[in-house]
Amino acid sequence: FIMAYTTINKSTDYFSTKLYTGNSSANHAITGVGHAPDFVWLKRRTSATDNSLYDAVRGATKSLRSESADPEATSTGLTSFDSDGFTVGSAGTQNGGDMVSWNWKANGQGSANTSGSINTTYTSANTTSGFSIVKYTGTGSTGTVAHGLGTVPKIYFVKNLDTSDSWNVFAKTGDMDENYRLLLDTSGARIADGDAWNSQVPTSSFFTVGSNTGTNKSGSNMIAYVFSEVKGFSKFGQYTGNGSADGAYVCTGFKPAWILLKRFDSGTLDWNIYDSKRLGYNGGDAPLFANLSNAESNDYGRIDFLSNGFKIRSSNDQVNNPGGKYLYMCLAEAPLVGSNNVPANAR
Repeated sequence: FIMAYTTINKSTDYFSTKLYTGNSSANHAITGVGHAPDFVWLKRRTSATDNSLYDAVRGATKSLRSESADPEATSTGLTSFDSDGFTVGSAGTQNGGDMVSWNWKANGQGSANTSGSINTTYTSANTTSGFSIVKYTGTGSTGTVAHGLGTVPKIYFVKNLDTSDSWNVFAKTGDMDENYRLLLDTSGARIADGDAWNSQVPTSSFFTVGSNTGTNKSGSNMIAYVFSEVKGFSKFGQYTGNGSADGAYVCTGFKPAWILLKRFDSGTLDWNIYDSKRLGYNGGDAPLFANLSNAESNDYGRIDFLSNGFKIRSSNDQVNNPGGKYLYMCLAEAPLVGSNNVPANAR
């Protein structure tokens, strides 16, 4: 008898990677995503162009760049969110050459939530997949913000939409906690500073922000992308590097679709993004970078995507410094065993 491992049998209902070829023409519809996405991250693969982030809460044409502290800009890069994908405009950054899109399902634009001490303009939460998009106006004083997930989040990314403050990242993964923050748009190590989160852990209802201008500047519009773990669909944690091509193995309980890696304890190392769709069967040969506009690169070696996790196959410091501590986010392509008791195919 096989016990059910996850209630999510089709991961692409909630997250998917979609490759497409840009044509530099307006109204280019990208279909086949597998759901109506509410958060779309676009990157041109073969040249140095911006990471472009759009969400249904802020609305189409409102762009952020993960590699930059710049405030939100109006862009015709993504012009609509559609029932099975999205439509892009003529800009080459979003519609030129070989492109990749990473697509998450939340709950549309969502609605206001007044249960925290800081009201949200919109909270768009998908409790099934553990992902929410939250927009609120900063107060400058410590407060709680409702994320809508009903479970305790482990990672969230917060950006001031109106100012040139860096992206602040909260992670609760062993050696990373509420007394630290990371900056998504830089390669730096963790910062020992509890001000962003007021040194408070999130709850199943709220996350806390302090007086940091990147997370709670008075009068500024803020956006937060919030993630909690869902068994068989998402796994967030850390591993320790060994400096060997026979690197760490991380058991996630599912076949990965998307992995984000970052050394957080020391050094100046990038936010490496791998997925299962680019460059061959494993897809782990050429990361892109959240904090860089660089094209994808195969300089960092391979990560094996396995039926129940991933294994580091590179001695490069970006993913495997001896004794280095690495944060990972991993989302599923297929569960090890679904609620229909059907095991995923092994590698």
